[in-house]
Amino acid sequence: MISFDDFAKLELKVGTVMEAEDVEGSEKLIKLKVDLGEDEPRQILAGIRKWYSPEKLIGKQFIFVANLEPRIMMGLESNGMLLAADGKKPIPLKPSSKVFNGTKIR
Repeated sequence: MISFDDFAKLELKVGTVMEAEDVEGSEKLIKLKVDLGEDEPRQILAGIRKWYSPEKLIGKQFIFVANLEPRIMMGLESNGMLLAADGKKPIPLKPSSKVFNGTKIR
C-alpha cells in the first residue's frame, strides 16, 4: 500500500507519438518522440517492440508517466514511461477520446 501523497507524486499525462523507430541492437525497445504539450518532444523508450511496429504507433495518443528520473537503456536516454495493461501482450493505455497533449490524468 502507498499513501495518497505518494500516488499524487506521479505525473501522468496524455501524449501523442510524433516519431517511432526500432532501437538498433535491441529486441525489445522502440524509441518514441512524444508530444506531451511541452516546448520540445520527449524521447521515451518503450519495451513493446515484440508486439508493435513503430509505424503503427505514430499519431496515436497514449498515457505516460512524465516525471520519472531519466534512464539510460541501450545507450539512449528515456524521459518517461508508456503505461500499458499487462495481458498476453502489453496494451498501451490511451484516452477514450482525443484530448490536448499534456492533459493530466487524475
